[in-house]
Amino acid sequence: MDTNNKDKKAYFIGGGIGSLAGAAFLIRDGGFSGDNITIYESLPVLGGSLDAGGNPEDGYTLRGSRMFTLNIYECTWELFKSIPSLTDPNRSVTDETITFNEKVISNSKARLIDKNRAIVDASKLGFSMSDRAELLKLSEASEEKLGNSAIYDWFSPSFFETNFWFMWRTSFAFSPWHSVVEFKRYLHRFMQEFPNVETMTGVKRTVYNQYDSMILPLEVWLKSHGVNFKKGSTVTDIDTTYALDPNTETEKVVVKKLMYDTAGNSETVTVNDGDLVFYQNGSMTDASSYGSMTSAPQHFTKKDSQGWMLWEKLASKYPGFGRPEVFNTNIAESFWESFTVTLKDTAFFDQMEKFSGNKAGTGSQVTLKDSNWFMSFSLNEQPHYKDQPDHVQVFFTYGLHPDRVGNFVGKPMTECTGEEILKELCGHLKFDYDVVFANAICIPCRMPYITSMFMPRLKTDRPLPVPKNSKNLGFISQFVEIPDDVVFTVEYSVRAAQMAVYELLNIDLEIPPITKFDKTLKVELQTVAKAFH
Repeated sequence: MDTNNKDKKAYFIGGGIGSLAGAAFLIRDGGFSGDNITIYESLPVLGGSLDAGGNPEDGYTLRGSRMFTLNIYECTWELFKSIPSLTDPNRSVTDETITFNEKVISNSKARLIDKNRAIVDASKLGFSMSDRAELLKLSEASEEKLGNSAIYDWFSPSFFETNFWFMWRTSFAFSPWHSVVEFKRYLHRFMQEFPNVETMTGVKRTVYNQYDSMILPLEVWLKSHGVNFKKGSTVTDIDTTYALDPNTETEKVVVKKLMYDTAGNSETVTVNDGDLVFYQNGSMTDASSYGSMTSAPQHFTKKDSQGWMLWEKLASKYPGFGRPEVFNTNIAESFWESFTVTLKDTAFFDQMEKFSGNKAGTGSQVTLKDSNWFMSFSLNEQPHYKDQPDHVQVFFTYGLHPDRVGNFVGKPMTECTGEEILKELCGHLKFDYDVVFANAICIPCRMPYITSMFMPRLKTDRPLPVPKNSKNLGFISQFVEIPDDVVFTVEYSVRAAQMAVYELLNIDLEIPPITKFDKTLKVELQTVAKAFH
């Protein structure tokens, strides 16, 4: 730890997991004093996309729910070894998560359900020899060769009717028009999960939702070190100039001031020599909107939220700061809708356990593969919120095709109320709505940019965690370039933060390397065997 950094200041734009992790790395590994770190967040709560809200009376909300594995997510679990659990201060969040997953073990028995409500034998992936050949060709292609092509550019139509595609797609939220580079990265990064794709035995969960189990403990730890949180504060502009970097003898971009709005007032912060700025560029949950049991979510875009404006300003001025327009200009291919259901009795969970053979927490994910909305849902171990009463149960669901007309309600998901969405779900499961959802509260959430980081891209479309032409500005988000790692994971934000902090401070510590399971003979043989099943 460098004690020379005690008087330096750091500013984080955005209060998501990347910024919180970055602040922790500054304190733990960089010798920063917590009271010299400030985090600006537009929302009234921290956590960014790792949010959770609501209550049992009005209904709980989740924009997303994350699955983990314990044998990768290297930077995440290493960081949370340093963060005490809120339920047991003598244990770390990582240890708490490991213990929880030793008790609640995933082994899905109903991964796919067809239009007849039959459980599909998903152990058979459904590949033809042509499909296998195309997968092999993709695995051997370089990212330079793949360029900004889409998944459907590399596979025949038959591939998109296989059980493998249904499961892999819904595990990670891919669509055929998304980046084939990212799809390939996922195949390699999660190759150890390929043989268990239908049982999801490698999937691990946090004790509660990720806000309660990860964000809150990290926030409490940062507060204990004096970190300043400015919630309800939106950074609107960054004043930059060029300065000579004595280490490289080149001109680099230097942040001099931050301008932000808070409580209707405009404020300015001076960034002095030696201070650092970290920016969470882009947001997958930008312009989100919620509905209710009686109303559908409103349709917002970046014009309503201004959530991409700052990155667009920076990118227009400086090469190497990325191209946000690659990710935020095609809502039709980047949006979907999720919904959170709050129940006051056990009827739905009981019927799902009887039907699927899985108790809550052990089934990981169920996909209605013939649903026009392409719906999937997860029944997690209860309680899923730390303040959730014993008589309340909560589950999370999403549809990857919310623009299509439902099979039972006769309208697109985006136009449906919470009640109509639950009726669509009941139609597929052949459950009696009045029995399982009589007291349910369903809150839908429309997210126009939720898979924007999956859009086809070139390597230069995302900035490095520290661009080569930057002296004191780091980027820590899902929209930075990290070789071999995959977006839409907590790990990506944490790794980006660690890389940016270590590089800007010249910290001589090893960042946990990406585990190359795809290079081990055992995993390769298991994957080939599974592909021929």
